[in-house]
Amino acid sequence: MAENTNPPKIARVAGPKVEGKAVERKAAVTAKPAAGTPEGDRIAKVLSRAGVASRREAERMIELGEVSVNGKVITSPALNVTSKDKIVARGVVVGEPEQARLWLYYKPDGLVTSESDEKGRETVFDNLPAELPRVMSVGRLDLNSEGLLLLTNDGALKRRLELPSTGWLRKYRVRVNGNPMDPDLEPLRKGIVVEGERFQPMIVVIDRIQGANAWLTVGLREGKNREIRRAMAAINLTVNRLIRISYGPFRLNDLQPGEVEEVKGKVLRDQLGQGATVDEDAPKRTRAPRPASRTTTAKADGPSKRLKSGEGLKQLSDAWGEATKPRSFGTAAKKAEAGAGAKPRSFGTAAAKAEGASRPAKPAAKRPTSTRSAPVGPKPTGGRPKRGA
Repeated sequence: MAENTNPPKIARVAGPKVEGKAVERKAAVTAKPAAGTPEGDRIAKVLSRAGVASRREAERMIELGEVSVNGKVITSPALNVTSKDKIVARGVVVGEPEQARLWLYYKPDGLVTSESDEKGRETVFDNLPAELPRVMSVGRLDLNSEGLLLLTNDGALKRRLELPSTGWLRKYRVRVNGNPMDPDLEPLRKGIVVEGERFQPMIVVIDRIQGANAWLTVGLREGKNREIRRAMAAINLTVNRLIRISYGPFRLNDLQPGEVEEVKGKVLRDQLGQGATVDEDAPKRTRAPRPASRTTTAKADGPSKRLKSGEGLKQLSDAWGEATKPRSFGTAAKKAEAGAGAKPRSFGTAAAKAEGASRPAKPAAKRPTSTRSAPVGPKPTGGRPKRGA
């Protein structure tokens, strides 16, 4: 059907009189949509806006017959729907789109930025906190890359942030093996062609040399597959660590691997013109569970048993009591425990004096009297007899 290119009709409305003359006021009459144009939006766009999947993934779901509208399974995304239609995707009723929200996530090294992995590797979405709603990643980070990854519940916002026209600068901290000089990095600053693909000029700064490695700060405005690693390899430098530290106005700051922090509504409005988040005053940072061991999986543990009401609290109380019970270990502790009721021993002169002072005093012994008897008879007079008398 040919598009209606006629300009909207202009109606002239009598306005207030100025100096006896009526001033004409123009009012535009909104042109009605062309007859036969269906109302609403495309089904894939609605699914993406509701956070079910990206628009491309939603189209694949439709082709696989996983989406129904008003009870009828559809196989083509060429369908417009409105809020009156009942949409079911993979057995779940799709409701009204939620308010657009955005999160900052520190992607750890070794996780795949994908909903699922054909090789069975752990993904970003397997390790997100349970309280997060269904989210999508804005762009990707390689398996061996880490750092800032934006997450959103809004498909339209995801697409908007990924468009090259956004022109946001993305900064990375890059550790390379080798000690490059400024002239060695000049091809990256001018733009380099790798395997027939041209990369835009990069901002490259040498931060420091650390032994056999060097730390660089790299900034770029596009996100081609493994762009930094391929560009460094073209000038004979091997990247052994890569951390994204910012994506436009959003920065990693002090986030730790696995942590998630929601962007406040005011920041989202200032930067993107989007609405407020659900609760701006609530704590925004959450810690993702630690990834499971590579050798131990949840499947090996088997299904967990469901506890009865109150049983979990009792187990927790018993475990706490057992953990806080005082214990003694070692030979010295056993001796101390065995001699807890024995009388403490004391050593040294001061201790002996103290011990003697605590004892009752013994009665003093009577002094024995002399057994010699006094001379019998009168005492001789005349004093001592002279010698020779």
